Amino acid sequence: MKKLEERLLAKSTEAFLVAIELYNKPTIRYRVEGFSLFICNAWELMLKSHMIKKFGEKSVYYKDNPERTITLENCIASIFTNKKAPLRLNLEKIIELRNTSTHFITEEYEMVYIPLFQSCVFNFTEKMQEFHGIDMTEIIPQNFLTLTVGMKAFKESEIKAKYPEEIATKLIDTNNNLKPLIENNNSAFAIRIIHEHYITKDKAKATSIVGIDNNSTAKVKIVKELKDPNDTHKYTARKCIELINRRVKTLGINFPHVFNRYHFNLFVKYYGIKANPKFCYTHKINNPPTYSYSMAAIDFIIAELQKDPEDIIENIKKS
Repeated sequence: MKKLEERLLAKSTEAFLVAIELYNKPTIRYRVEGFSLFICNAWELMLKSHMIKKFGEKSVYYKDNPERTITLENCIASIFTNKKAPLRLNLEKIIELRNTSTHFITEEYEMVYIPLFQSCVFNFTEKMQEFHGIDMTEIIPQNFLTLTVGMKAFKESEIKAKYPEEIATKLIDTNNNLKPLIENNNSAFAIRIIHEHYITKDKAKATSIVGIDNNSTAKVKIVKELKDPNDTHKYTARKCIELINRRVKTLGINFPHVFNRYHFNLFVKYYGIKANPKFCYTHKINNPPTYSYSMAAIDFIIAELQKDPEDIIENIKKS
């Protein structure tokens, strides 16, 4: 007969798979509510299994009521003791959604919460590996760990016109409260989805045609604006290396090393990352100048690693 912690893990895995499958199912309109319910259930069962292994079976029951198991909030507080840790904040916000979404059911919650959901999925796979030695990519293909998302913009005017005042206010306030948290935390809290548009004269490289081409009916203006590098290029080399290693582990990339400063510098030099303003910002006020990097740079390195994880370092060195 399986031990209790093993049964909890089996149910946790099933709840996680249901959350992923439900969210990625195109015919379900209100998938946000279902995802939040099942992903919270997956976390609770997984953390309780971990607590039983670490602290004993009594740890998952209330001391004053030994027949009742503790809540997910209690599990999180026991395992992730740092109240400001991005992973803990991420889970707490999703729990809030689970607890209130049935009262405020709207499709627009997806626009607000998808960055948190994607982080939550990656965090779960990391902790399953760390706490239980289970590689979730052996159970579900790693490409399915990326959630599908509708890219409709969040517009307050449309929200106010579509919903009663109470629901509209709740949704807008939630969006406004999460924005600064997303900006000020790392990828363990939220993975931002950013679409950037660039002008090219080479039609072969274009995905759409706009007004600077005479054959286009869509007219646009080219706007030049100053962007704060603290927002667009906020990662030091050290932070880039940390995030790359986390992503390598989460995605199950078969890279035979721990990605380190030497590897990072190889990529920077070989691909000319410092010369690409999309990837790198040079702080010339310092002497010598210092550099900070964008999330696009991290994504680029990960994409290159995925192409040939076992030999890419040797190939770059030879080149």
